[in-house]
Amino acid sequence: MHGKTNEMQGTRYSPTRIRATWDGTGSVQDTSRALGFSRAKGYDLVRRGEFPCRVLRIGRTTRVVTASLLRVLESGEPEYNGALTGHCTPS
Repeated sequence: MHGKTNEMQGTRYSPTRIRATWDGTGSVQDTSRALGFSRAKGYDLVRRGEFPCRVLRIGRTTRVVTASLLRVLESGEPEYNGALTGHCTPS
């Protein structure tokens, strides 16, 4: 039974499903689940500026850019600022 839950959850957060059902942004909770960690861990990473996807803060709300999540899921490479080593930095 536990294996079936993981299988269903994996399908729920597949790139194809996300493209079809998510708007331009998603919640930190859903994005964290799609990446395989807890909501608490997701918010901790957001607070430290290490969330692997682009995050928007709009007032008191925190949203994750869906296109960024899809790039991370497909490439396996994080997009947060600390991960962009070796790239040109704006002056």
